[in-house]
Amino acid sequence: MTGIAPPAARLRLTKRTVDAATCPPGRKDVLVFDAELKGFALRVTSAGSKVFIFQYRAGGAVRRVVLGDYGTLTPDQARDKAEVLRGQVRGGADPKAERAAARAAAAASVAEASRQAQAAEAAAQRQATADALTFKTLVERWRDLHLASRRSRYQHEASRALLASFAGWAERPAHGLTAAEAVAELDRIALDSGPAAARSAFAYGRAMFGWAMRRQLLPASPFAGIQPPAVVADRDRVLTDAELGAVWNAAGGRGWPMGSFVRLVILTLQRREEVAAMRWAELAPDLATWTVPAERAKNGKAHVVHLAPAARAILKAAPRLADSPLVFTTTGKTAISGFSTAKARLDRDIAAARKAAGLEPHELPGWRLHDLRRTGVTRLAGLGFAPHVCDRLLNHVQGSIQGVAAVYQRHAFLPERQAALEAWAKHVLAVASGKRAPRAAGGGGAKVVQLDPTRRRRA
Repeated sequence: MTGIAPPAARLRLTKRTVDAATCPPGRKDVLVFDAELKGFALRVTSAGSKVFIFQYRAGGAVRRVVLGDYGTLTPDQARDKAEVLRGQVRGGADPKAERAAARAAAAASVAEASRQAQAAEAAAQRQATADALTFKTLVERWRDLHLASRRSRYQHEASRALLASFAGWAERPAHGLTAAEAVAELDRIALDSGPAAARSAFAYGRAMFGWAMRRQLLPASPFAGIQPPAVVADRDRVLTDAELGAVWNAAGGRGWPMGSFVRLVILTLQRREEVAAMRWAELAPDLATWTVPAERAKNGKAHVVHLAPAARAILKAAPRLADSPLVFTTTGKTAISGFSTAKARLDRDIAAARKAAGLEPHELPGWRLHDLRRTGVTRLAGLGFAPHVCDRLLNHVQGSIQGVAAVYQRHAFLPERQAALEAWAKHVLAVASGKRAPRAAGGGGAKVVQLDPTRRRRA
């Protein structure tokens, strides 16, 4: 309001005088002070607007406070406001400064509220992002990013084992999992599936969460600082011929797919995961051989498995789902699983058969599907087949030929392996039928005298 000349006269501001007030020609505005209340005035602009104000001095400076527009306020209402302000000034207050401070405080409060709202929104967004990283999502991200360079079989097995072992964690935010929960889960896995499964689950879990921490996806790992499950002693379980026959016969009673699957595991001596994921394209047209591709083999090396007549008969009888590449499948899209359940059913069938035959104990002492591989090569050694042939049957990278010899020895021993699996199949069928197992000369026809479990010489 600078540049306003003081009025020539004072008037009592009433409706009549306010309505009549005008701005002189050539002026931008003019102040008309009330004749009775000091400081109370009307500002009239050349545009015709009329605003009530209150003018006072504070600290030697003239200050003006806007009371409101005429029309919004009547002269009497404006006078009342002016009287209140005059009383505050006489009491030592500075209404304009206080209003400015109040506005500044209000603006600061609004800014702080806005800042807090933005901070809360950012925190909520961070929390939502953290919560979206569920255990299942983390497993999938670890599989697709970190394990992309690993063998596809390991990539699949590692992610499958985590999701199966910690199934209750699937939809939980990964950042909320605690060490105490990890210990409890590992204890449960050890009781349900054995110490080997618990140790494997621990190794996969620790590796995955360690990767997530290095990628700044998680602040901590529930596997950090906890004691690993106990080291698992190497198994040495070898089924007797009677036990082997019992497993074979029980599998036959189960039919397709699990019964046929178990029988093929026995006849081929290959790992259960490799047999379960067998594809029709991996089989020779005449079903004479099955080639496990490198990406599905545990050691990353393609492996040829000769199929004995009994194995070929199982595959010939197998139902083939249209457009499905898988041999052992019920959906056409995924390979069979649920090995623990299948084995439990086999155990029940075996126990029932042994009970009916009056055999004690009814249940076979603790055995696993993997023990069938050890059982097979043990019997083959007894049938005279050399250790290096048995090693190649199992597709072991390290075997009886090691050191410098392993570097130069590239012979696959395919004829010997074929003879071994055919002899093994005859042995299985014989013990399953209750007949005496056939005795064979080692792969090339030479008789072998067994001196001890690790050394043999030609007679």
